[in-house]
Amino acid sequence: MEEEAAAERSNLAGVRHILLVLSGKGGVGKSTISTELALSLRHSGKKVGILDVDLCGPSIPRMFRVQDNDVHQCDSGWVPVFVDQDKSISLMSIGFLLEKPDDAVVWRGPKKNALIKQFVADVAWGDLDFLIVDTPPGTSDEHISTVEALRPYKPLGAILVTTPQAVSVGDVRRELTFCKKTGLRVLGIVENMSGFVCPHCSECTNIFSKGGGEELAKHAGVPFLGCVPLDPQLSQSLEEGRDFIQEFPKSSAFPALARIAQQILDGTSQRSS
Repeated sequence: MEEEAAAERSNLAGVRHILLVLSGKGGVGKSTISTELALSLRHSGKKVGILDVDLCGPSIPRMFRVQDNDVHQCDSGWVPVFVDQDKSISLMSIGFLLEKPDDAVVWRGPKKNALIKQFVADVAWGDLDFLIVDTPPGTSDEHISTVEALRPYKPLGAILVTTPQAVSVGDVRRELTFCKKTGLRVLGIVENMSGFVCPHCSECTNIFSKGGGEELAKHAGVPFLGCVPLDPQLSQSLEEGRDFIQEFPKSSAFPALARIAQQILDGTSQRSS
């Protein structure tokens, strides 16, 4: 009862749905999927927050070109950084707290866990339809701290990201076990980097094989949310510092993410009805 009362008074009281983006290994594109999912939900008229708890590799501020912004304080805690003009996407990341962008986070577990708890408790999100939590790779201390800190707020569930290769699928299988042990509902699996879309002829080539994520979802009895192709033009726009918010709707990845976002929206409307 005390936990529920505290949740009602907290900075997350105005957040309707919390989604965690997880994977068993690094380099599968969790931060990219988190960012693209936020943009797809925004495209559907939703107000979205992103909490970047990947403490050692905070990449989302750079993707939105807000890496030089400062985080300000208000009476109820930290004010997240708005990444678009109409303030429909807000972001909090350790990247905003580092003195220099190249500083390494050389911390032991207790200090990392304390910051995660502070991120969950002390960011003044206001009213949001969705809060997307971008986690570090693996099933470590930080994941347990994140899930435990969010538990009083009843997260909607987790989206697991894999690439098609067997080694990645095997690591994500362990992440499924983590979700089961911690009581975290799995909303589905996304197969990222599923094919390379040629910028000249638009043909899709399966560089990393295909179908591993769908096979894993079938085997584990969880939904398969879809395949997201590699889009070199989107990657190039990020490298050149172009506006991701403007570039993403032109990408070959956009229809795939729009379908994934729609499945999540359909799921939330079914649960509330």
